[in-house]
Parts: sequence; structure tokens; C-alpha cells
Amino acid sequence: MSTAITELFGTNVFSVSVMRERLPKKVFAEVTNVMENGGSISMSTADVVANAMKNWALEKGATHYTHWFQPLTGITAEKHDSFLTAPVEGKTLLQLSGKQLIQGEPDASSFPSGGLRSTHYARGYTAWDMTSPAFVKEMSCGTILCIPTIFVSYHGEALDKKTPLLRSMEEVSRQAIRILRLFGDTETKRVVAQVGPEQEYFLIDKAQYAKREDLRMTGRTLFGAKPPKGQELEDHYFGAIRPRVAAYMKDLDEELWKLGVLSKTKHNEVAPSQHEMAPIYTDANSACDQNQLVMEIMKKVADRHGLVCLLHEKPFAGVNGSGKHDNWSLSTDTGKNLFKPGSTPRQNARFLLFLAAFVKGVDDYQDFLRATVAFPGNDHRLGAQEAPPAVLSIFLGDELSAVVDSIIHDTDFQGTGKRTLEIGVDALPAIRQDNTDRNRTSPMAFTGNKFEFRMLGSSQSISGPNIALNTIMAEELKQFADALEPSADFQGDLQKLIKKTFTEHQRIIFNGNGYDESWLEEAKKRGLYNLVSTADALPMYTAPKNMDLFIKHGIYTKEEIEARAEIHIENYSTVLTIEAKTMVDMIRHQILPAVSKYADDLCQRAYHKDAMGVSRQYETTTAKEIAGLTDALQNACSKMESDLDAIPADATAAMRYCHDVLIPDMEEARKAADQLETLTASDYWPFPVYSDLLFYV
Repeated sequence: MSTAITELFGTNVFSVSVMRERLPKKVFAEVTNVMENGGSISMSTADVVANAMKNWALEKGATHYTHWFQPLTGITAEKHDSFLTAPVEGKTLLQLSGKQLIQGEPDASSFPSGGLRSTHYARGYTAWDMTSPAFVKEMSCGTILCIPTIFVSYHGEALDKKTPLLRSMEEVSRQAIRILRLFGDTETKRVVAQVGPEQEYFLIDKAQYAKREDLRMTGRTLFGAKPPKGQELEDHYFGAIRPRVAAYMKDLDEELWKLGVLSKTKHNEVAPSQHEMAPIYTDANSACDQNQLVMEIMKKVADRHGLVCLLHEKPFAGVNGSGKHDNWSLSTDTGKNLFKPGSTPRQNARFLLFLAAFVKGVDDYQDFLRATVAFPGNDHRLGAQEAPPAVLSIFLGDELSAVVDSIIHDTDFQGTGKRTLEIGVDALPAIRQDNTDRNRTSPMAFTGNKFEFRMLGSSQSISGPNIALNTIMAEELKQFADALEPSADFQGDLQKLIKKTFTEHQRIIFNGNGYDESWLEEAKKRGLYNLVSTADALPMYTAPKNMDLFIKHGIYTKEEIEARAEIHIENYSTVLTIEAKTMVDMIRHQILPAVSKYADDLCQRAYHKDAMGVSRQYETTTAKEIAGLTDALQNACSKMESDLDAIPADATAAMRYCHDVLIPDMEEARKAADQLETLTASDYWPFPVYSDLLFYV
């Protein structure tokens, strides 16, 4: 495509600039005022906007529209309605009314709700999110106008990921402004949570993918022996991008740019066939919407190139899995990053207070943050020497840690000359931005002006973790504002508060190697949580202090957070059950028949060789090894089938059972199957092996 980026970018987005061109000035002013300050537009204005949006979409080739939302599971949901209305005097009319724009009525019964609605109630409502622009999506079924919306039940409970995210963004803004006012900032009207998610993924050949039932059913390989070469040579990361992949990336960039996604960086990742796309930062709401789009478009573009995009956290054993680093910060509507170390005493004091709030928040709610990234796929990554451990900690770097340490101990700061830190006075030195190497083993690393939450899995929505970060930060800022607003000695109390906070929560700060076993021992001594698995972490969702946090700030109701916990718990058991059943099916219908036939052929060859007086050592030895492993695989499969029938009915008990019983069953079956793969001739093995999958593209 020869079109310049500047001409291509946002062409499929009903953006503010498009609205400015297509809406009457009065209507445009009302819409932008609501977008910036909240509230709602009049129905007459909605009708004008809807008509303009429809005409714009028709020009783009759209025939249908949808209220595009994010249900509690899956990537996105949509129901397509055409613009057609009943003919008048035989003439076909195309229409999108203000009422249709603002609100839709999808069938809520088809989506997981965690008990938020009774079975006999089907109705749900979508409502237009005016802060996220509408867009057209080019699909094989035609071009669709997508209207970003929230999704609530008939009784108003949030059934989506966007509603609580918007609530959390409003709350952290409200509490942050209270703090800014204490520092004399009267200009800032809004503080915006900023997010940039780095999306990792694998690309494999579509034809090879089609031959693997496990990939089709579960998104990962349930069997697979280690290939002769993996990532040992470390020759893939940042290496030359293969032509087929480069063509895919070019196409992907152009598709994303048309949708207004700021796709900026693309490169190979560590593992063979693994890659990454990183966007420029934007507000958390847009970032979450766009990342959902990114995952969808990645798959669509891959199919166009005869490829399959794998977003599972660990599609292949023995090589690095895929994560999604969530880069989070807070910025004012005047353009100031609140996590950027300042060059003046006042700015530094503000920065240190926000830093203290974040440190305290991560320490106070480390268990809940861990729960936000807990699901079956991510269990294969966390703590596996390729991703952060399951223990939450914060990396600050050498200089910032020295600043914090000097505050705690009232000692001289070893920076640009010795000096005792006094918060908010002229003696405070400039804190340089990003003057320390990154720590890839840290779950939460400060990287100069933001925090990089590195525990997210590649397939998950970023909404949950960012809702948590926003809400936790709001709580800590509220506590600080409540303490400082009545103060008669702001500078003195500010210094005491920062020192007290860093002193009480220094245990969460760790700059060392998170992969080292000694850190886990140290973390235990510090009293930090080590929630190794999803089954360990998910119960923290409904811990009383965590529920109180979200209820108090109006992010979730008690019922809404309980529902989300229930959905996550049920999903864990469902995923593992599907994986185990897929293993059984592949063992029974593919692996056992294949290895049995190969063993029989070996025996026949050995018989004929023996009759000829020819050595039959290979055939005899291999046939015996295969026979023994075949029996072991058969027994493991039978046990897995029996254990599948015994899963408890209670959701929490089922989750624990799947973790404690099914996972060992699957590991035992895989061990035997992978050994069989190494002994079986390639012509007999029933599906592509890792060498085919990882080095074919």
C-alpha cells in the first residue's frame, strides 16, 4: 500500500475531527462537552449524531451496525443489525436513530454472568460509551459500524469489563486531583490513567495448525517433545524478520492504523516463531478497547496470510511463552506525567508522594493484583524463569531506591553529592529519569515515568489489571488526601507521611533477581504472598479487604465482584476439563493407534530379520520400549478418564480438584506420549511435531 501513514491513520474511525466536519457546530459542542465533562446528550442531538455516523459508515461500505462490547469472557461480543427499516411506499430506507445509537438490547442470557441475572431473564442493555470513538471494521461478512458500549443487566449490574474500568478511571482522577490541589495545582481538571500494552504472540503455518487437534481445541500443544533446536542460540530475538512474517506485520500495521491504533514497534521475541507488537500510550479506556481489537485483527490478518496467530501464554513447552506487559501511569489533562521525576523540589515532592502511594498500594493489595492475572494459561509462565515469579514486588532501580532508603533512614543521599533529603525544600535534588537498567524478572518495574506490570498473560483483557491499579491508587491517594488536607504544617506532615509510608512498605521493594530461589525464601521472610497457581490466587478475589476496597469506591457492587470471581473459578475448571478431554481423544484416536502400528511393524521386521539371520537389535529394543511406554500411556489415559468423571459439582472444589488431580494426570500422560514421539518414526507419528511448527514460517 502506497498510502502514507498520515493519510491512512484513523480512516476507519468516527473521530473528533470527523465529527467536527460532519456535525453542526452546536451539536458538536454538546457532544464534545459531554465527552470531556460527563453527562448525557439530548435525544435530538443523538438523532443528528446517529444520522451523521450512519452516513459516514455507509460511505465506508458498511451495511450493518453493532453495539461492540467486552463480555466477562472472550475477546469481544457483537450482534449485527442492518440499517434497513420497513419500506415506505415501496422505497427502501436506511436508518440509525439516536435511540438505537445510545442504547441496544442484546440477549444477556447468552453471556456468563456469575449469577447476576436469573436464568429466566434474558434482557440486557448496551449503552454508548462516548469517550471511545465508533469505528468501522472490515470483515469477511462485510463492513460493520462498531459502536463501543457498556453492557449491563436488566437491573443495572455491570456484565462487561468497560463499565468498572470507566468507574475506576473516574475515581483515581477524583482522588489524584485532591492531592494536586494540595500542591497548588488549580489548573488540572482531570487525571487520566495511561496504558500501553505490549502484545506478544506466535505465528505458525495454518496447514500445520489444522493437523493438531490440541491447538484447535485449546490454543496450545498438549503433546510435543523438545526439538533439536529451540531458543538456545538466542538468535531469534531482535533478529531479522522473515519475509512471510514481515508481510504479515506490514499488513497488520496498516489494518491497525486505519482503526486508530498507535501500533509503533514490531520485532521478533525470544522463542522461534514468537513476535511482539507495542503501541504508543493512550488513555486506559482506549487502550483496553484497542487491545481487544489488536487481538482480533492479529488473528484475521494471520488467516489472510495462511498463518495462525496463537495468543495462548504457553503454546509450546520448552520455549518462552507469551506475556503482555502493561505499562501504566497517571497524567494530567495539562500534559504532566505524575510518575515522571521532577527537576524542582515541589515536583519531586509530588512525585515522591505518588510513588509512595503506589508502593503502599501494591503492598496492601498484592494478593488481588496476583488474582487479576490468574488463569490456566498464565500458570505455565509465572515462575518459569521466563516471566516474573508469582510473588509481587516492585523494582525501583538503584538511584530511586537510594532516594527511598535515605528517606527511611534519614541518611545522606548518595547521588549528585551527599545531602540529607527534606521533602519539599530546596535541598531536594533532581531525580533523573530512567537512569537504571530494567529488571526483566520484576513483576512491577519502574521504568522512568511509568510502572510496567509484567505478569499479564498474552491472551487476557487488560481491563481487569488496570481496574485494579486504578482503584488501588485511588484508595491510597484518598488516605493521603484525608491525612494532609486538614494539616496546619503541610511540608512537615508531607515529609512524615512519605517517610512513614516507605518505612512500613519497604518489604515490597526488591531490585534483585526474581528468578533466584533465594528470593522466594526472602519473600517468605518478608511476609509477601506466593500464590503459585490460579487455584491459590483466585480465592483472593473475594477476600474481605479486597471486596471492601472496590465496594467503597463504587467500582463493583458486592454482587458484581462475587460474580467475577465465580466466572473465573468456573473458567479454570472448564479450561482444564477441555484440555484433559482433548488429551484423551488424541491419545485414544491418534497416538495409541499410531505407536501400536509402528511397534507391530517393528516386530514383523524383527521376525523377518531373525529368519534371515540378520541382526534385529534396533527393532527389538525399540519395540519393547514402545510397548512399555504404550502401556504407561494407556494407563495414564484411563486414570485421566476416571478422574474426569469424578470432578466435584461445587465450583471452588472443582477448581482445587482440577489443579491437584487433573494436572498431574495430564503431566503423566504427556511424559509418556512425548517419549513415544522420540521413538516413533516420523511417517507414523499422527501430527506435526515442534520442528514443523516452530521453524516452518
